[in-house]
Amino acid sequence: AFEICVADVDEGVRSGEAPPDYVRRVALAKAEAVHARVPSLPVLAADTAVVIDGRILGKPDDRADALAMLAQLSGRTHEVLSGVALLADKPAYRLSISRVSFRPISPGEAAAYWTTGEPADKAGAYAVQGLAAAFIERIEGSYSGIMGLPLFETLEMLRGAGLRGVFDINSPDE
Repeated sequence: AFEICVADVDEGVRSGEAPPDYVRRVALAKAEAVHARVPSLPVLAADTAVVIDGRILGKPDDRADALAMLAQLSGRTHEVLSGVALLADKPAYRLSISRVSFRPISPGEAAAYWTTGEPADKAGAYAVQGLAAAFIERIEGSYSGIMGLPLFETLEMLRGAGLRGVFDINSPDE
């Protein structure tokens, strides 16, 4: 059983902040903000950043920003960093780094994609699990990490903290 809690934290990139440091800071800040409200319960939080040329592409401000991001990603490979923080008996943190290669995207395709509403609230202006899958030639790494919650790393942390997950069931042979 779990409950989704919104954490009101500053997600702005700080001057000189490296992408892995940014993702770690924001994931931990989200976990700490919620843990302060419910200190008796374990808290899991995550943050994801799309990174190209060393620059973090956040959620687009508007249509023009989204189209510029998609143009920058078009025909290129970028990284997606997803950090997961767990505050339980002791804090834990894991980072998933994936590489995503886009095929060339025409300006018309990018504009049509914007009209779907899907890229408006997504880092890098795309959702791997949605219509943007048509732009993706290759993925190296974690599909779930690209979506925003790397399940392998998350389950490892939960197990390490003694918290049972959906796959922690006894088989008939045990």
